[in-house]
Amino acid sequence: MSNGDIFVGEVIGTAILILFGAGVCAAVTLRYSKARASGWVVIAFGWGFGVLAGAYTAAPLSGGQLNPAVTIGIAVDTGKWGKVWVYLLGEIVGAMLGAVLAYLVYLAQFQANVRKEGTTEGTADEPVPTLGVFSTIPEIRNPIANLITEIIATMALVLPVLAFGLTKGLGESGTTVLIVSLLVVGIGLSLGGPTGYAINPARDLGPRIVHTFLPIPNKGTSDWGYAWIPVVGPLIGGALAGLVYNAAF
Repeated sequence: MSNGDIFVGEVIGTAILILFGAGVCAAVTLRYSKARASGWVVIAFGWGFGVLAGAYTAAPLSGGQLNPAVTIGIAVDTGKWGKVWVYLLGEIVGAMLGAVLAYLVYLAQFQANVRKEGTTEGTADEPVPTLGVFSTIPEIRNPIANLITEIIATMALVLPVLAFGLTKGLGESGTTVLIVSLLVVGIGLSLGGPTGYAINPARDLGPRIVHTFLPIPNKGTSDWGYAWIPVVGPLIGGALAGLVYNAAF
């Protein structure tokens, strides 16, 4: 694969991933959305379908990694680092693009995120915090616990992804991406409760940058004090998964 193909594939695939993922978070979170308050299961499946669409789209060009933690895990396992920077750049740019596209889809809902004159705290007209549409927010803010959660959850993603490569039938049938998508749904349902399961540095960092600059009324904080955890945790988890896979398989 050429550097150009890798970059374009990762940009397109990651943009689709974030469009679906941020889109389902917007659908569930924002007022005046038909899917408002439809719940965590909907979010988990929305992200899983995002992986499905993004990875299948990018696969012919770049292999559809779409996640710096996966990219690092593969590099640690194989020792091939030459094209890692191309993957990482494409993933970050794609994540930012996908966040902008999700914002445009829900533009009217974001613009309606205002407090009507004369309303009081806690009424239906209170602005909805919007960071959760774009990036992860821990349910309990405990940096050590949050970091551990992200490390373990990312290992639960990257180690199976690496192991799926040993299952010859999956690759031949083209169902590897489908299985990975279901894996992401499972991680969301089982391990996503504490931190919102970033498990992907680009997925969190790119949209957080976009949230910082978008003209969203009453958007609230972008929470840069927490932002290092969904970046560092998944990178550590991906590297550890690569080491475990290399040693055990």
